Amino acid sequence: MKCPTLLHRRKRENFLSRHISHRGGAGENLENTMAAFKHAVDLGTDMLELDCHLTKDEQVVVSHDANLRRATGINADISDVAYAELPPYLCKLGVTFQRECFCEGGDDKCIPLLRDVFDAFPNTPVNIDIKANNNTLIKKVSELVVKYDREHLTVWGNARNKIVKKCYKENPRIPVLFSFPRVLQLLGLFYTGLLPFVPLKEQFLEIPMPSIITKLKDPEGLTRGLRIAAWLADRLLMRKALFEHLTARGIQVYVWVLNDEEDFQRAFDLGATGVMTDFPTRLKDFMDRNGFSKLQ
Repeated sequence: MKCPTLLHRRKRENFLSRHISHRGGAGENLENTMAAFKHAVDLGTDMLELDCHLTKDEQVVVSHDANLRRATGINADISDVAYAELPPYLCKLGVTFQRECFCEGGDDKCIPLLRDVFDAFPNTPVNIDIKANNNTLIKKVSELVVKYDREHLTVWGNARNKIVKKCYKENPRIPVLFSFPRVLQLLGLFYTGLLPFVPLKEQFLEIPMPSIITKLKDPEGLTRGLRIAAWLADRLLMRKALFEHLTARGIQVYVWVLNDEEDFQRAFDLGATGVMTDFPTRLKDFMDRNGFSKLQ
């Protein structure tokens, strides 16, 4: 566990990310907008996290939901609407990972194209969640990554294993995330002691901190079973030995979506490479005060 390079060549790390802006920083600007991405990059974020869908006219757009109702008030699927006809975001959106929190946006309420992000931030690593199991979407994202010469600055994937497999098959030069089934497999290998002997194709482990569920929901509304499940998942996932083994193999570990200093501190103390947040200013201030700004 402590010397994995005896059996495996350390993966090449083209970039290292400590500060990751979730949907561009959904707590400070409207999520997945160019204004959010620009704010995060100007602040000095190491990575932008975003989500992609395909429109009716096969444009790759940056949006989290397949349906437009939550974000725009219009009940329609992105796949059924041409890009030019996409409605603007609402003026006020809820922040998914911050309890009873809303973000009110400025002038930018447009759903951007992925190529707009690549154009505007050519040197910023981007973490792409492929939201639909769509061969055309995967192919077009790969084509854009290649066109903008970003294979060394991009990581992509999804919680679904089918999507990750298709991504890897489409372009194995773009690093992939662990899918949910692969995370379970990873834990099985870790707890049986077999992990040091098994090769891993993924280069990024992106996992939640299960304990944050008590901050996202009303504690009085959590059932005893749910609290026990969250505690058990937290004990299994948040393991320093696992994080240290993976980072020694060149696999970065990102913990999401953390929005308060207590959780920032815990993630870094456990050896996480980076933290994903809705509040990039809050995370930057914490990192500056506590000496986490630079990777050692």
